[in-house]
Amino acid sequence: MNPRVKEVVSLPDFLLHITFTNGEQKVFDMKPYLDKGIFSELKNEDVFNSAKVDFGTISWSNSADLCPDTFYELSK
Repeated sequence: MNPRVKEVVSLPDFLLHITFTNGEQKVFDMKPYLDKGIFSELKNEDVFNSAKVDFGTISWSNSADLCPDTFYELSK
C-alpha cells in the first residue's frame, strides 16, 4: 500500500505540494484533469485553493477528490 497524504499546499499553475505519511514530499500537476467532469470546477482559483487533506487523500470544496495512490504514483 502506498503512503497516504499528510499535508497539501496549493501552488500557482494548478500544482499541489504534497507531504505523504512516509515523509516524502512531491508535486502533483492537476492541469491534465481540469477539463474532466467535476475537476473543471478547479479552474476557479478559490475552489482549487480549497484543497485539504481528507481521510488520507485530497479533496476540494466542490467534493472532487482523487485516489491517494494517484497522487503518490504520479507526483514528481
